[in-house]
Amino acid sequence: MRLRFASLSAPIALLLGVALLIWLIFGDVQRFRAEPPEGNALQKPGLTRVEVRTSHAQQHVPTLTLQGQLEPKRDVILRPCRAGSVSALPHDQGDRVKANDILLQLDEEDLPELQTQAEAALELALSELKGGRRLQAKNLIPNNDVLSLKRDVAQARAELARLRQLRIDASFKAPFPGVINRLDIEVGDFVQAGEDIGKLVEIERLLATGQAPQRRAPDLHPGLPVTATLLSGDKLQGELSYVASSADDATRSYALEANLANPERLRIAGASATLDIALPARQAHALSPALLILDDEGRLGVKYLDDDDKIRFAPVTLLTADAVQTWVTGLPETVRLITLGGGYVDIGEKVEAVSTDREQAS
Repeated sequence: MRLRFASLSAPIALLLGVALLIWLIFGDVQRFRAEPPEGNALQKPGLTRVEVRTSHAQQHVPTLTLQGQLEPKRDVILRPCRAGSVSALPHDQGDRVKANDILLQLDEEDLPELQTQAEAALELALSELKGGRRLQAKNLIPNNDVLSLKRDVAQARAELARLRQLRIDASFKAPFPGVINRLDIEVGDFVQAGEDIGKLVEIERLLATGQAPQRRAPDLHPGLPVTATLLSGDKLQGELSYVASSADDATRSYALEANLANPERLRIAGASATLDIALPARQAHALSPALLILDDEGRLGVKYLDDDDKIRFAPVTLLTADAVQTWVTGLPETVRLITLGGGYVDIGEKVEAVSTDREQAS
């Protein structure tokens, strides 16, 4: 029995091997046809997805920040108009004074007596001229005598005016309210006419000076609000008073000045300060600085989507910027800004937009 099964196994194995070979060759005819079977065309790859945010233009007051220098609004070197001995110094160095306060008094010597004498001489000359005119009307004296009397009157008046001016010049008065920043004389000193004896500065108002870059100069004009921030953190308010009409040859920047109020009379003249100039309000968009790019021409701008969900590029003008937010102009009133994925798409490419407006609103 075992011999019969052994004799049958060889033909059976051979038969199964031939059947397997035939199945391998002809078993899956569909896979070996010359033409592919009809079916659905290959699916095209999906559109690139980008996140977008709808931005609406808002009124923005841009600020130009500069480094400035604070100076007294006015200062004057104290110079007496005539020579003389100092008889009185009503105020000391560092005192605050009002306008027309006497800062220096020179010894008048015999000026009061000379002025009294000149007044009497003028009165006599006027009386003689009056009598001469009465006589002239009666043809009792010639015209030359009357002219001589007129000359005497003019000389008397000139002498009186000279003496009065000498007495006025003996007192040096403050031309404006301020602080005596320096006083270099003492009572009893002899001073010469025009000699530098001290300095008066006005600190209730200060003058801030600075330099504006040429690209921002067209936006500047007198009257714009200015805030000066001191190193101590104190702030002074004022307005722009002057903008140069031409740029500096070396720096290509424009000089400017601002008048600042100093109601607390802080002693800060000569100090530096940060000047924040509020420029005219403009419609602008607020966006992250990370969205700013440069195109092939080197223009600063952003990518956005048009109504057909195609990528567009818009050049922008930078108004203000910091590490968190920047304000720009040059975009449409309402625009869909690409906030994520903009680096993977090209200008003109159609994309699939995923809006984040609802997330931001919530």
